Amino acid sequence: MLVAVHDVTPAHAGRLDVLYRLLEEFAVRQYALLVVPDWHGAWPLDAYSEFTAALRERAAAGAEVVLHGLRHDEVGLPRSLAHRVRTFGRTDREGEFASLAPADAGARIRQGLATLHASGLEPIGFVPPAWLGGPGLEAVVREAGLAFTEDARGVVAVAQGRRLHAPATCWSTRRWWRAAGSIAVAALRLRLERAHPLVRIAFHPPDAGSRRVFASCRRTLGALLERREVTGYRELLRVAAEAAARPDR
Repeated sequence: MLVAVHDVTPAHAGRLDVLYRLLEEFAVRQYALLVVPDWHGAWPLDAYSEFTAALRERAAAGAEVVLHGLRHDEVGLPRSLAHRVRTFGRTDREGEFASLAPADAGARIRQGLATLHASGLEPIGFVPPAWLGGPGLEAVVREAGLAFTEDARGVVAVAQGRRLHAPATCWSTRRWWRAAGSIAVAALRLRLERAHPLVRIAFHPPDAGSRRVFASCRRTLGALLERREVTGYRELLRVAAEAAARPDR
């Protein structure tokens, strides 16, 4: 399974520490950090040297850095009816890349990469906020020199154009009924997805602020670790590349 911590930004530093402690509790050392360069246009990474130094330490210890949008919001972006329909129920106006044209998506990715590189972070992939990408995103990610992107259904190794099916478990805390529903779905997934060779588990900072949701996060992580091994994106991409190179592919 792949383990990821989403929305890594100084704005969520306290709750991120809670999620890191959860991973340490289960001795999970290989996980992805989905870093937002300028959360909602108000939390630029380059203004928080201690935070970025801690991210570099985690990367040196085995965590994989992933670019996760630029601002992680939709401020200043057109919200057409089609966009509203596509994002309805999936994000609270944070589908930054859901409707961006390739040129606009590429510009934001390049800006985000420049910010991360200036902070000494080397991302290996790009994941759009809420797993919602616009047209041509895979090609844009490949042109940016990154190795993968992903959506709610799976991971795409962009060099080979190879999709790896991997259902993702995550939680919602925006409403009490959404929290209750996500807890129930997480428990159901443990049973229904036993046969899947690869699954993902995605933690978000608000998970740490809800007692019931956080308890579900702990139960789910513990149950998955009883029967699965944690892998990383680099290893997954290596296997995908080897499979694509085989003559009998």
